[in-house]
Amino acid sequence: MRSRSTVLEIAILGLLKESPLHGYELRKRLNLLLGMFRAFSYGTLYPALKSLEKRELISAQGSQEAPSHALSGKRARIVYHITEQGIDHLTQSLATAGPSAWDDDNFDVRFAFFGQTDADTRIRILEGRRSRLNERLETVRETNSRTRGRLDEYTLELQRYGLEQVEREVRWLDGLINNERNRNQRQAAPPDSGTPGTGSDV
Repeated sequence: MRSRSTVLEIAILGLLKESPLHGYELRKRLNLLLGMFRAFSYGTLYPALKSLEKRELISAQGSQEAPSHALSGKRARIVYHITEQGIDHLTQSLATAGPSAWDDDNFDVRFAFFGQTDADTRIRILEGRRSRLNERLETVRETNSRTRGRLDEYTLELQRYGLEQVEREVRWLDGLINNERNRNQRQAAPPDSGTPGTGSDV
């Protein structure tokens, strides 16, 4: 349960670092960003916002009281801002690369904020995720080989589908890891100074 609340907090802080948002817009952005993986409800979002505000990681600006000219029952929107403490907390959270970072419940959110994550941490998370999936592949293959003769064609097809999904994600991760490493190598390489004997024209 704590893992789910932590990953939601990272998502909220990551979006608020980009720009202040009111609750409705924040929920829309969360669903737009991560909707293919999960849906966030007001029932989970607002307790998380209250917790972040209580810990002074975000601040809320605006009044919950309706202005005098407002229609009955209408409230002014509260806009949430990330604080300096919130930025520090987010930076520390995104710099972690332990096993929870590549679990099924966390990996999608961590990947969504790779743009705010340093290169070494990105590679560690991608490699951790790939290792976890390779372990899963080995387990599934062993199970399939033991049970193949006892399963009907539909269960076998379902197992094959699940296996192909994991294999596809491993190939995707392979490509991402290679791209990250190549980018790091290019950034670390010294610039071409046009030294004699290289054929460079001045």
